[in-house]
Amino acid sequence: MEQSFSPFGLRAQALFRALQSRLCEELAELDGKARFWLDAWDRPGGGGGHTAVIADGDLFEKGGVSWSAVWGEFDDETTARLERSQPAETPGRQFFATGISIVLHPRNPYVPTVHANFRYLERGADSWFGGGSDLTPVYPTLEDAKAFHAAWKAVCDRHDPSYYPRFKRWCDEYFYLPHRDETRGVGGIFFDDLRGDQNALLDFVRDCGETFMPAYAPIAQRRRSQPYGDTERYFQQLRRGRYAEFNLVYDRGTAFGLATRGRTESILMSLPPVARWEYGWQPTPGSREEQALKFFTPRDWLSEREGETPSGRSPHRPNELTST
Repeated sequence: MEQSFSPFGLRAQALFRALQSRLCEELAELDGKARFWLDAWDRPGGGGGHTAVIADGDLFEKGGVSWSAVWGEFDDETTARLERSQPAETPGRQFFATGISIVLHPRNPYVPTVHANFRYLERGADSWFGGGSDLTPVYPTLEDAKAFHAAWKAVCDRHDPSYYPRFKRWCDEYFYLPHRDETRGVGGIFFDDLRGDQNALLDFVRDCGETFMPAYAPIAQRRRSQPYGDTERYFQQLRRGRYAEFNLVYDRGTAFGLATRGRTESILMSLPPVARWEYGWQPTPGSREEQALKFFTPRDWLSEREGETPSGRSPHRPNELTST
């Protein structure tokens, strides 16, 4: 693939590519059985990437770590949408985008699904970072939610104390299914349109990438041997249905990839291997499943105490807070 665009874009691309290699090694070691296989691809019109996939492991039923660097021209529809959400002083069609995306669907229903992505985009003279990470448990626990949020608060606080409260709220609002009136999981952080000192922002994104394993691996190790049966797998498949609904209806990364004629297999890598939809399903009163559903609302996880009843407001969809 021939490279295009700025020297800084080259630095971001190299960061994400190195992060992919390291995460694949560390996640394969965490799984203990399966290895990632690498699928290199080229994008007609400019760029390409490497999609690394793991399947049928001891821990991960399906997962992927994708890196890409693509460039070209936005079509009319995407250009118009960008101008509505993110007016530019010198609007243009030329773009460069590079990033990494991680999605892991564990086999054991007690081990949470996790997602992260970090990206850098250029559009003409304009450039910005985006990304974040969120945890999607089937059977949430306060212990896991607090640990996950504490890890992301720590990395945010190292760079800007305003980041965590801002990005945590943004995550609650973004990973929200309005037709279900529930969040996709217990959140984390989400940011986009992050502009300013490029070197400082690159350092922040690098720190985020290095935080992913310390934030997630201890949770996965803590839950991976917990016994489960058909009831738990059934509920896991129902919750995976919610995950698929978000990714196909609301996720802007999916929309961006398809709008820029990205590689479909890589774009839809995030979908779970097996999902279920049951008409009018309701949990049994007093069941663990009923208790689990109470967690899918925004909460200040770091201040919650064991035994408290989940509380929180119903979030609203952000009004064009982010770019495509």
